[in-house]
Amino acid sequence: MQRSFSIPAMSISANSTSTRELHASSLMVFLSHLLAMSPQIAPLPARDHDGVIVSIPEEEEEEEEEEEETKINPQQDDWLPITASRNGNSYYAAFHTLNSGIGFQALLLPFSFTILGWAWGSLCLSLMFIWKIYTHWLLIQLHESTSGKRCSRYIQLAKIAFGEKAGKLMALLPVMYLSGGTCVTMVIMVGGTFKFFIQIVSGPTTSHAKQPLTTIEWYLVFVCLAILIAQMPNLNSIAWISLMGGITAIVYCTMIWVVSIDKRGDIDVSYDIVKGKSSVANAFRAINALGLVAFAFRGHNVVLEIQGTMPSTEECPSRVPMWRGVKQAYLLISLCFLPLALGGYWAYGNKITADGGILNALRKFHGHETSKAVMGTICMLIIINYLCSFQIYAMPVFDNLEFAYTSRKNKPCPWWVRSGLRALFGCLALFIAVAIPFLPSLAGLIGGIALPVSLAYPCFMWNLIEKPRRATVIWYFNWLLGGLGMVVSILVVAGGIWGIVVNGVDLRFFRPLPILQ
Repeated sequence: MQRSFSIPAMSISANSTSTRELHASSLMVFLSHLLAMSPQIAPLPARDHDGVIVSIPEEEEEEEEEEEETKINPQQDDWLPITASRNGNSYYAAFHTLNSGIGFQALLLPFSFTILGWAWGSLCLSLMFIWKIYTHWLLIQLHESTSGKRCSRYIQLAKIAFGEKAGKLMALLPVMYLSGGTCVTMVIMVGGTFKFFIQIVSGPTTSHAKQPLTTIEWYLVFVCLAILIAQMPNLNSIAWISLMGGITAIVYCTMIWVVSIDKRGDIDVSYDIVKGKSSVANAFRAINALGLVAFAFRGHNVVLEIQGTMPSTEECPSRVPMWRGVKQAYLLISLCFLPLALGGYWAYGNKITADGGILNALRKFHGHETSKAVMGTICMLIIINYLCSFQIYAMPVFDNLEFAYTSRKNKPCPWWVRSGLRALFGCLALFIAVAIPFLPSLAGLIGGIALPVSLAYPCFMWNLIEKPRRATVIWYFNWLLGGLGMVVSILVVAGGIWGIVVNGVDLRFFRPLPILQ
C-alpha cells in the first residue's frame, strides 16, 4: 500500500503537468468573468488591529444617503394637500391659527374657575397662555433648518428630534387624536347643538309628524356638510373657510358672555369654591380644572402644517410671516378667552357645570328670557364654527391618506380618489361618533396623553435640534419647562382616571344622546 501511494507522486509525466496548468488558467478566467458580472459585491470595511471598523466604504455611505433621500420625495410634497400650494401669507396664517385655536373647549373655562377660584384661575389662565404661545414660537422656529429643509408635519419634526422609531412612537398617537379625535368630538357635540337649535326655532313639538331628526340623523347631516366642504383641494384653498370659522368663534363667544353678564341680576350667584369630600378629591379636581385650561389653547398639532403653506426664501423665511400671523391670532384669542372666563364665572359663579359649560348655563338660567333670535344665532354660529374647524383638523388625516396613495402609485391623487378618501374619513368619523358617543367623557384621560404635543415636546425638540450650549439659560429653561409639561400631562391623565373611577362613564355604545339636554 505504501508503494502504491508513492509511485504516482514521483511519476508525474509532462502530459499531466500541462493538463493541470490548463485547468488552472481556465479557473482564473472563469473567476475574472464572475467578478466582472457581480458589481453588487462591496469592499469590506477597513478594520484596525483589534478588528474594530474604522471606516465604511464609500459605496455603502452613498447607498445610505440614497435610502434617506427616498424617504422624502420633494415631488410628492407638491401632490399632498398640506404642501401642494405654498403661496400663503401672514393673513392666511392668522386665519388658520384663529380657526384652530378657538373651539368648544373654551366654553368650559368658566367651569374651571368654580374649582380654582378667582386668583388661581386667572393665574393659571395667564401662565398657560404664555406657555402655549412660547411653544408655538418654538415650533415656528424649528419648521425650517439652516440647510433649507422644511418640516411641514409635526411627526416629521418629532422623528428628526427623537429618532425614527421614538419620534413616531411619541407623536403619532397624540397627533392623530388631536386631528381625527377632535373631528369625532365635533360630530358628537354638534348633535345636541342641532337639536337645541331646532327646539329654539320651532318650539316644543308634540305631534309625531313634527318630531325633529334624531341625534344620529343630525350627526349624518353634519358629516355630509363637512365632507362637501372638504372637497377643497389643499390647505391654502380653505383660508376663507378658516376666516369664517375664526369670526364665528369670536362672535358666539362674545355673545355668550355679553348676554350672561346682561342677565346676571336675575339669579343668586355664589363664588364659593366647589370642593370635594376629601383632600385627595380636591387635588384631583384642581388638576382636572388645570387640564381644562390647557385644553382650551389648542392647535399646536397643525402649526407646522400651516407654516408649510408659505413660501420661504433667504430674504424672507417662512417663520417671519407665520409668527406675524400667529401674534395677530393670539391677540384675538386672548381678547376672546379672558372675558369669556371671567365674565362667565362672574355671571353664574359655581352654578356652571361641566356639561356644556357656560352655554348650558345660559340656556338653563336665561334661555326662557333671551330672545329666540339671539339663542338661535348663537347655536347657528357654533354649528358653522364646527364645520369650519372640522376642515383644518381633518387636513392632516387627508394628507396621510393621500400620502399612502401617492407613495404606492407614484402619481398625484385624481379628484375622484381624493373625494373618495375624504368621504371615507367622514364615514369613519360618523361611525366612531355613533359607536362611542361617550368619547367627550374620556377627554381628560386622552387629552392628557396628547398634552406633551403642546407643553413638552417643543421644548425638548428645540434643545435636541438646535443644540444650544450646555448649562446656558435657554438650555436649562427648555429642559425644565419640558419636564414640567410632562409632569402636568401625567397629572392630568391621573385626574382623568380618577374622574372616571369616581363619576363613572355611561358606556352607551351605539346609543348617542345629545350633549345639551
